[in-house]
Amino acid sequence: MKKIVLIGLLFLQMQLIFSQQAHIIENDDPVVKSDLNSRKGQFFASWGWNRSSYTASDIHFSGNGYDFTLYDVKSQDKPNPFGIKFFSPADLTLPATNAKVGYFFKDNYNVILGYDHMKYVIYQYVDVKIDGEINIGNPTYDGVYNDDTINLAYDFLRFEHTDGLNYIFAAVNRFDNFNELLGIQTDKFQVNLEEGIDIGFLYPKTNTRLLGKERHDDFHVSGFGLSAKAGLNLTFYKHFYLQADMKYGYINMPKIRTTNDKVDNAKQHFGFFEAIYSFGWRFKI
Repeated sequence: MKKIVLIGLLFLQMQLIFSQQAHIIENDDPVVKSDLNSRKGQFFASWGWNRSSYTASDIHFSGNGYDFTLYDVKSQDKPNPFGIKFFSPADLTLPATNAKVGYFFKDNYNVILGYDHMKYVIYQYVDVKIDGEINIGNPTYDGVYNDDTINLAYDFLRFEHTDGLNYIFAAVNRFDNFNELLGIQTDKFQVNLEEGIDIGFLYPKTNTRLLGKERHDDFHVSGFGLSAKAGLNLTFYKHFYLQADMKYGYINMPKIRTTNDKVDNAKQHFGFFEAIYSFGWRFKI
């Protein structure tokens, strides 16, 4: 709820800035105004990287011989040291990456198809609360649990969306130039602000080892997500840009594959925050 309020306040602040900008632009030279704000019909594409964080999540596991819930499971992303793999075509999915293509259907509005490749790894060897039942012939973990404590050891559970927590989405964004507001007198360097909302689906490759069962790690559709973002865009010579985005969102995955047996599944939902850094190209066809 707090994140929703923060997002609302952010968008309210952006609208106040837009109103101030519109008042200033009324007296601008029309040629400069046109150069800075004429984007209708342009395409763009970008590539970048992210760091992410997640709220604690209740994870429910069910299958043959077990049905239990782990509460307030904490997680982290899995960053890679910066190096050649960030640019190598053979290693595109190793870092946490982001890709998108888009089109300006109005000077100040665009639509995007995007792909956020995040990493999600639960903390191991920590104690969490558990409710439910396990009866698979494993003397270590078989039993009925009622608000008990269990340790997330590797022989009990390994749970990662590391190749990855893949969020494929469509977005609508507003895009505004702030050169005049900042006193920048050239159109060869542009300071822009982009903010918007998106909705999409989750296509993770979840690396799971559960209760000694065979490891499972296949791509599958598992749920949906939605988010809101705001980003600073620096455009050079009207075509090339660097962009930094902050994205807050919600992910709900009601059907996560956990073993090679299709009856074995998990479900969870959580909030997420992404800091995204990307470079891109704007062009017309």
